[in-house]
Amino acid sequence: MESTVLSELATEVAIPICAVIGIIFSLVQWFLVSRVKLTPERNPPSSGPNSNKNGYSDYLIEEEEGLNDHNVVVKCAEIQSAISEGATSFLFTEYQYVGVFMVAFAILIFLFLGSVEGFSTKSRPCTYDELKTCKPALATAVFSTVSFLLGAITSVLSGYLGMKVATYANARTTLEARKGVGKAFITAFRSGAVMGFLLAANGLLVLYIAINLFKLYYGDDWEGLFEAITGYGLGGSSMALFGRVGGGIYTKAADVGADLVGKVERNIPEDDPRNPAVIADNVGDNVGDIAGMGSDLFGSYAESSCAALVVASISSFGINHDFTAMSYPLLISSMGILVCLITTLFATDFSEIKAVKEIEPALKKQLIISTVLMTIGIAIVSWIALPSSFTIFNFGTQKVVKNWQLFLCVGVGLWAGLIIGFVTEYYTSNAYSPVQDVADSCRTGAATNVIFGLALGYKSVIIPIFAIAVSIFVSFSFAAMYGIAVAALGMLSTIATGLAIDAYGPISDNAGGIAEMAGMSHRIRERTDALDAAGNTTAAIGKGFAIGSAALVSLALFGAFVSRAAISTVDVLTPKVFIGLIVGAMLPYWFSAMTMKSVGSAALKMVEEVRRQFNTIPGLMEGHTKPDYATCVKISTDASIKEMIPPGALVMLTPLIVGTFFGVETLSGVLAGSLVSGVQIAISASNTGGAWDNAKKYIEAGASEHARTLGPKGSEPHKAAVIGDTIGDPLKDTSGPSLNILIKLMAVESLVFAPFFATHGGLLFKIF
Repeated sequence: MESTVLSELATEVAIPICAVIGIIFSLVQWFLVSRVKLTPERNPPSSGPNSNKNGYSDYLIEEEEGLNDHNVVVKCAEIQSAISEGATSFLFTEYQYVGVFMVAFAILIFLFLGSVEGFSTKSRPCTYDELKTCKPALATAVFSTVSFLLGAITSVLSGYLGMKVATYANARTTLEARKGVGKAFITAFRSGAVMGFLLAANGLLVLYIAINLFKLYYGDDWEGLFEAITGYGLGGSSMALFGRVGGGIYTKAADVGADLVGKVERNIPEDDPRNPAVIADNVGDNVGDIAGMGSDLFGSYAESSCAALVVASISSFGINHDFTAMSYPLLISSMGILVCLITTLFATDFSEIKAVKEIEPALKKQLIISTVLMTIGIAIVSWIALPSSFTIFNFGTQKVVKNWQLFLCVGVGLWAGLIIGFVTEYYTSNAYSPVQDVADSCRTGAATNVIFGLALGYKSVIIPIFAIAVSIFVSFSFAAMYGIAVAALGMLSTIATGLAIDAYGPISDNAGGIAEMAGMSHRIRERTDALDAAGNTTAAIGKGFAIGSAALVSLALFGAFVSRAAISTVDVLTPKVFIGLIVGAMLPYWFSAMTMKSVGSAALKMVEEVRRQFNTIPGLMEGHTKPDYATCVKISTDASIKEMIPPGALVMLTPLIVGTFFGVETLSGVLAGSLVSGVQIAISASNTGGAWDNAKKYIEAGASEHARTLGPKGSEPHKAAVIGDTIGDPLKDTSGPSLNILIKLMAVESLVFAPFFATHGGLLFKIF
């Protein structure tokens, strides 16, 4: 086989350098955000030719209305501190429980995989080539356990660091909003970029280091090496599941409680400091949308990389020990970091936002610029890192593939991601007719609002599914399951920009809450509301990316599982497969029911507590007394920790039970069924919730003549919109986003345990 343009040494150097560049860039962004001070200052930074760039030489405590109030700055700092403490305390509590699970599951991986050959330390014939000898099954057990723990720890760190950055930035965004919407936008976006680049670079660096360390033991046994590496994806996604579900229950319990009593019953603003649930609500934005989303996308990235590496290890790349071609998925991610770095500069340095209406277009430009630049980047990587012709493993045969075909596989995934992003934006942004129609339906009450919102969600599934279907067809036709794995990687290649845009939303939301609680002027609140409305749409786009990539990732993992479990065909007409198919299709409904009920029961406790405080604390409604925020924070924490365990257990135990008792054919049916139904429910739930939220904001903002006929706040249409938003909260922030982890996690878990299922699985069918 011909050699690649990029040498092995150059590959060894390029990947860690790109990861380190990403980490350095994120630290630079963090430093720039930290220059916005949270203490009242009279002396601005020293003036120089560039001192006015991004507003650093402005007085921080001067509002445009001429106020010069030190108390506002102090109050913002106090509120930020309360939010940060609440978020940190919740994550530490959550991670204690998750840590116990992590250790228990690591032991389970070791015992299951070690027992494949009775804990033998002798070398064995390779799975795909019995003439060669591979490392013992015990080695796979040990290294899979280590990579599982590595993935889990990286995922937990990703979520935690993202949350710390977001809570660090929200009050700073509020203070910058007094100088103009552009300054606030830059602070919020930079903070999101810190998280995006840290996560993308850390994920790549840890995976790269793990591969090189494992290679010291495995040597030429690349099949065993990359089979063991799949534990990295499993670790990442299992932590993401608990982060997403726990964080989602936390944030929505507080949000629903705050909305129902505050807005509907007491007719006070969303983030009014008199509302006892308001701090818990702001904490929830960070633990659910930031920490949960960070872990989720890290899991997708880790799994798509692992799926591609597993398939490549038994193709010509692995057979010929071509390290550069083998590292193609990692080189794509490395190029993605460089592309996203350039893209970020377009938002923060090359242009400046001067008006509210420029916010959403600026965020959309980020998606377009990163996609266009990444297409060129993929072409370069495909040219230098791949031989012109090679073979890819395809269910027992080797399929000949050209390098330009693999470029098209990655490219089609990348552009499908952009299409899903824009369709999501169309259905969830209040700038377009679908959300405006939902807002209009509030004239006749909450019932019609709910009907219109559900219809919008179901309809919004159509184009994303076609985009995913085209991606699957093109990538599978060109490069079998490897093509699908790299298409998923293409969709996630601009993960740093995607996460920056996604994290920007909750940071802006919190900034608005802090402005309200600190008693800042209506004009400042309008600016933070505009940032938040754009952030709502971008959060929906981020969820669209996560769900689309999850579909491709789980299909690629499914293909790797079928190959590893030695299933020649998955025949739907076989009873064993068909029962798996219908049970698998039911699982997302069961999971959604559990998570939504959890939000409902936690919200019930929150509503009762908020009502109790309003009714029993004298002077609370008049603003003379402070509410008891701590009790509400405790209710959310306790409920989310307790309620995240059953849905998590459902997802983690299903593949183990089905594979052990019913065998690999039934498990393949379960995976296919959960993928097909899970993607549809996830997209419709996320978009329905996003549309209801922005319909409410459309009425509240009153920016158009049509919106003003529905408002103002407190009117009957507005109350109907609040009820719709409250129903949509668990859909868009708990059930919907968690479902994409369900379909990925079951697939990667099945792949990790495939050797055990293939050897000892199907106990019931063996007995009868």
